[in-house]
Amino acid sequence: EWEMIALPVLEKVASLRPLHPSPSVLAFIQDRLVQRRFLAKHGFPQTEYAEANSPGDLPSHAVILKRRKHGYDGKGQARLDPPADLSKAAQVLMQPCIWEKIVPFQKEISVILARTKEGRTSVFPVAENIHRNGILLATRAPAEIPSPTARRATALALEVAQALGHVGVMAVEMFLLADGALLINEIAPRVHNSGHYTMGACTTSQFEQHVRAVCGLPFGETQGKPAVMVNLMGELWNNGEPDWDLLGRIPGLAIHLYGKSEARPRRKMGHYTVVGPAAAEEWRRADERLSALRG
Repeated sequence: EWEMIALPVLEKVASLRPLHPSPSVLAFIQDRLVQRRFLAKHGFPQTEYAEANSPGDLPSHAVILKRRKHGYDGKGQARLDPPADLSKAAQVLMQPCIWEKIVPFQKEISVILARTKEGRTSVFPVAENIHRNGILLATRAPAEIPSPTARRATALALEVAQALGHVGVMAVEMFLLADGALLINEIAPRVHNSGHYTMGACTTSQFEQHVRAVCGLPFGETQGKPAVMVNLMGELWNNGEPDWDLLGRIPGLAIHLYGKSEARPRRKMGHYTVVGPAAAEEWRRADERLSALRG
């Protein structure tokens, strides 16, 4: 789940072997300003944005200030409310940035899709996401949104993949506004955290579907059972190993730990999924469950 690899390295690999996603796709994605300009060029809906290299470039309304490169999980960005907190902005502006206007969205959703070089596509159920401090906290699928909205989100994501010429799995994150409008927030040309639920809920996971897409194999089935995925952050280890027995009594639950050697705040150490009838309750109780794990 990392696309910030030096383009010359990727181009060298691509000159020797097929590489997906291609360096040309990653060139659009690695720089947030280039990504935003790509979306604008193709007329895709998105929030207002602009390049920012100094405090004088910031508008008077509330924005998210983001470094153009290497920012992820809330790192390298800051929310600025008017009057702008210049000291907070200065920390981020040590590198080239963009600002994005804050929009009053109703929900955050994501579409995970796969595409072959011939243009065949496959889409997973639209997912609904909750972020905390810029980091994904929990995902549920299918999203609790009207079916026409889910179809529009899916169609929009497929249009983005086609415009990019992407091959493999891709995630398109969007804001759903109160009036039903959709705004693209970010593109990730890879398997995605909000698609981890597919490992237990769907016949074919996003990881297997990626292999099928890049190898030109037939796609696997993507429909599945209702599911909730909750990230396990490093803070849970502040008082030692979490008591995993607290999760053991939940029907349809599976824990996935990533084997990282050190638990640190804001570091994703793993996730758990709940698949089936218990998923709806878990969506409501995720915060309570994490508090219990902290001890």
